[in-house]
Amino acid sequence: MVRIPPTSRRQFLGQAAAATAALAIAGPALAQARPRVVVIGGGFGGASCARALLAIDSKLDVTLVEPNRTFTACPLSNEVIAGDRAIEAQQFGYEKVAASGVTMAMQAAVKIDSAARSVELADGTVLTYDRLVLSPGIDLRFDALQGYDEAATARMPHAWKAGEQTLLLRRQLEAMDDGGLVVVSVPANPYRCPPGPYERASLIAHYLKTRKPRSKLIILDAKDVFSKQRLFQQGWQELYPGLVEWVGLSQGGKVTSVDAATNTVVTDFAQHKAQVANILPPQRAGQIAAIAGATDRSGWCPIDPVTFESRQVPNIHVIGDACIGGGMPKSAFSANAQAKACASAVAALLAGQAPVPPKLINTCYSLVAPDYGISIAGVYQPKNGLLTDVEGAGGTSPLDAPRTFRKQEADYALAWFDTITSEVFG
Repeated sequence: MVRIPPTSRRQFLGQAAAATAALAIAGPALAQARPRVVVIGGGFGGASCARALLAIDSKLDVTLVEPNRTFTACPLSNEVIAGDRAIEAQQFGYEKVAASGVTMAMQAAVKIDSAARSVELADGTVLTYDRLVLSPGIDLRFDALQGYDEAATARMPHAWKAGEQTLLLRRQLEAMDDGGLVVVSVPANPYRCPPGPYERASLIAHYLKTRKPRSKLIILDAKDVFSKQRLFQQGWQELYPGLVEWVGLSQGGKVTSVDAATNTVVTDFAQHKAQVANILPPQRAGQIAAIAGATDRSGWCPIDPVTFESRQVPNIHVIGDACIGGGMPKSAFSANAQAKACASAVAALLAGQAPVPPKLINTCYSLVAPDYGISIAGVYQPKNGLLTDVEGAGGTSPLDAPRTFRKQEADYALAWFDTITSEVFG
């Protein structure tokens, strides 16, 4: 990937973000009287899409379906696990979303009738729609790893949905002995936030280095290649020599089973008895996507890259982690960008107009330590039926950057989080 100098890259991404926002706001005036759009899922994708739709036309009837009254964000939750951030800093309500004109339905969606264009909620309420947007995030596949079921998460937390599991993993680290073994298992692609497990391992290593320095951390990985690999491994060598061990697929890193009763993690060649085991199982789109008929055999949702409309079911759009985004990774930044593009496309379709093909960006920051950040950025556009990398755009943090640069990128990570949460929930 071509590297863009940090200053130029920030300018480019800022310009692209402004262009994306302008695309959403400059949508066509809607001829139909109060078209109904239902959005399911109140995270960075769904809440963003609901607000973007009303920014296009305040006459739209937009309902956001979300059973939880508080959203707990995954980005920066690894800092909570490492003891450097309070869980309250990750939590946001929907008061400002409702104040923007979005109707809040604080219920779970349990049934979708695509022929009748209706959504049934847990309390029996039925919502009709002209267009439906699904942003359900991910579900964990408890059928995919022998020994790892929902009961096992009480001993071997996944913490891949921020909240109580995040706090459980933090408490386990606090309670472990100095000299104990921490195991982090990483699944094969695709899954939510490709660099997330390696950021987590890094911040846990920082905690161990400063609090329990005789301990060790092993990453058992079902892959030989991962996002920002050279940058992470450089950081581990610089900051945590002898503390972090990464075992890739070809070295026997794929976890084949676990025993929650003994905290044992099993691979093809070894058994690791951990004091703390963080198990990230394979994943799929949130269950409501399957109920809607929008998933394929992979468990994810194929979409049209221009409109985000499902290739399985008409008049239903899928954004965020649940969709098959081609080259675009599953991240909060991606979900937010896709939400705006989808809102623009939905408005155009409701008005009987052709949607404009989007150009989308994603920037992913990772913390190797609280003051040591790295990043990767990409630009994507529809091509051959998929969202595809724009050749020559984007880039990664330089390998030879000084620590002052790493500190600056860590600051950018915090600033990005404050900006996106303010935009979506503020």
